[in-house]
Amino acid sequence: MAYVAPKEFVTKMVDAGEAKIFMSTRDTLIRAFMAGAILALAAAFAITINVQTGQPLLGAVLFPVGFCLLYLMGFDLLTGVFTLSPLALIDRRPGVTLGGVLRNWGLVFTGNFAGALLVALMMAVIVTFGFTQAPDAVGEKIGHIGEGRTLGYAAHGAAGMLTLFIRGVLCNWMVSTGVVAAMMSTTVPGKVIGMWMPIMLFFYMGFEHSVVNMFLFPSSLMLGGNFSIMDYLIWNEIPTVAGNLVGGLTFVGLTLYATHSRTAPARTPAVARGTDNVVPVAAE
Repeated sequence: MAYVAPKEFVTKMVDAGEAKIFMSTRDTLIRAFMAGAILALAAAFAITINVQTGQPLLGAVLFPVGFCLLYLMGFDLLTGVFTLSPLALIDRRPGVTLGGVLRNWGLVFTGNFAGALLVALMMAVIVTFGFTQAPDAVGEKIGHIGEGRTLGYAAHGAAGMLTLFIRGVLCNWMVSTGVVAAMMSTTVPGKVIGMWMPIMLFFYMGFEHSVVNMFLFPSSLMLGGNFSIMDYLIWNEIPTVAGNLVGGLTFVGLTLYATHSRTAPARTPAVARGTDNVVPVAAE
């Protein structure tokens, strides 16, 4: 399926990071807004499947449809730019600065949150008939998710915070792997297959995705979830953002860049004096 070799798609990763840094404010916000909205709809879709069928695996299998759509339309998630944008700085692309990277992250966060928040409001209206009745089964499920994934962590103190952070790390390890996997093919089927597998894994395992949570927790608050905005920020969103940054940049961006773009010198064979035996030695 038109496979792209690692050295080539790592160059694509750096190019993509550079392009995102220099993108206009308007386009960055629009693309981030749409990405947040589409991913929120996919999360609502998966939760609806879970509630109606009682099969969480089925929801996880179908959730990646949203991620694939937003990627193919060229929209941006915070988790993706956490991994790609810094590579342009590390590669010393002309004009790329730390300020430019931080600007890109801030704009994408803002756009993602606005898009996810709009869908959260829309879904809250749907599951309550315009706030005229108690939430339906899907709305109740969303409300309980918000409580369990804020107060549930808080109940364990520092251990809960560590667990939350690591779930954020593992999440973007998988999500950014999906972003990169899409660059491994030049065909739509190849891109979709590459993205689908790691996204399905993260969702089924219950890892913490900062943009999905921008939908889940505000909608949960609208539906009567028994936690506060500060609970959401301190016991979910902020640690999740930090974990997503570490996971995507460390385990995907930097590792691929280090081994395929800044490859270490290869070991070369050398013939030992006075013998026909070949002795492998490290290249100087």
